[in-house]
Formats: sequence, C-alpha cells, structure tokens
Amino acid sequence: MKLIKSFQYFLVFSLPLYLNFAHTFTLQAQAQLYQPNKTWQISQTFKPPKRGAPPVSSGGSTRSGSCLTDKKVITPLIPPNKLGLTLGQHPTFFWHVPESSVKTAKFLLFTDDDQTLFYETSLTLPDKSGIVSFTLPETAPALTVGKTYHWYLTIVCNTEDSSDNPIVDGWVERIKPELPLSQALAKANLRTLPTIYAEAGIWHEALTSLVQLRRTEPNNLKVRIDWRQFFKSVNLSAIASSPLI
Repeated sequence: MKLIKSFQYFLVFSLPLYLNFAHTFTLQAQAQLYQPNKTWQISQTFKPPKRGAPPVSSGGSTRSGSCLTDKKVITPLIPPNKLGLTLGQHPTFFWHVPESSVKTAKFLLFTDDDQTLFYETSLTLPDKSGIVSFTLPETAPALTVGKTYHWYLTIVCNTEDSSDNPIVDGWVERIKPELPLSQALAKANLRTLPTIYAEAGIWHEALTSLVQLRRTEPNNLKVRIDWRQFFKSVNLSAIASSPLI
C-alpha cells in the first residue's frame, strides 16, 4: 500500500516536469530544423523583373559583317529581352567579342526613340576573343531615373561605308531601388552583392559585381559555379568559359 502511494506521489509531482521538459525539447528541436525563408535567397540565377519589352526601334536589328570571318559574331551580355536595368548613373556594359583583325569599335547611346544621340565613343578591341566591358565615364551625362536608352556597339570594318559593319544593340533603363533592396544592399559585401542584384533583376550591377568577385577570387570554386549558373539562366552558357579581358 505504501509502495502504491509513493508511486502516485511520483506521478503527481514528476510527470508534469517530464512533460514540460519534453515539450521544451521538442520546440528546441523544431527551431533548429526550421529555417525561415529570407528575402534574399542564396542563388546566382538571374530573375528578370516583370516589365514590358523595350521600345521597338527601326535600327534595332543585329547585323553580322564581312570582317568577322567563320561566322563569328559579337554577343552582348544582356537578358533575353535585351533590356538591362541599372541603379547607377554610369553603368558598365559587357560584350563577348571574337578575334578579329579590326581593332576599333564604336559605342553609341540614344534617347527619344533613337532621335537624340546621348553619348558616343570609340573603343579599342583586344587581340584575342573574350569578354570586354565599357563603363560610361563620369564625364558623360548621367542616366535619368525612369528613362530608357538604346545602345549600339558596332565594329568598324569600313570607315567609309558603315552598312557592312557588324552591329549589336540593347536597352538600358535606370530605376530607383525600393526600400527593401536599399536596406539589403547597405548590409551586403562583395560576396553577397551579385545574389542580391540578381534576385532583384538589376542586370548591370548583378553582372558587374559578379565580374568583380571573379577577378578578386579567381580560384574560388563557388564563384566559378555561381558564374556559370548566372550565365546559364540567361542562355549565355556558350560564353561562360570565355576569359575576362
């Protein structure tokens, strides 16, 4: 009888403590297993923003020229819809250029449906094929927020007759970042910047920061994987292995 009372006493006082301990342990285990979704996921896939297509222009067709042999072409590094967003006043543009005997290219930037020449300059092409870049200089006029610009890059094969010169084109639009994006960028470092820009659909800064990271850490395997994933997401896998020049 005494043994039964002792057991009852144990149940009355110990069982609640055990159940409380078990409940606490379960909550701790769930907390360790549960990882809440974050605003910026670690992914190097470029996610284009939900926007309309760039304006149609009569001069917007890509043209190959006779001075590029073996059907070689210039490949602009832009999203499939040819419109790249930027947050900057003076963004950086990228192209893959083939090896060619011609060493001069011309970059032109237009506004107002190609009616107004906004900026023009000549570029020197490298001796070998690879990815080249051009940053709009600080001396150039700053891009206006909310305005779309039409750019052209042409290889100057013939200075007298430009009708046969290879040419590619695209659009760039400067936008103002929303508050969540601004807050994320304020806390970012070089390793997280490409992901933040890619998630937000900001093309020019996404690629520029990824290029900077690749130059800074050329032997980092994760950087190489992220680079290939980024290019794959915009159908540019064919030039992902090309050198940065």
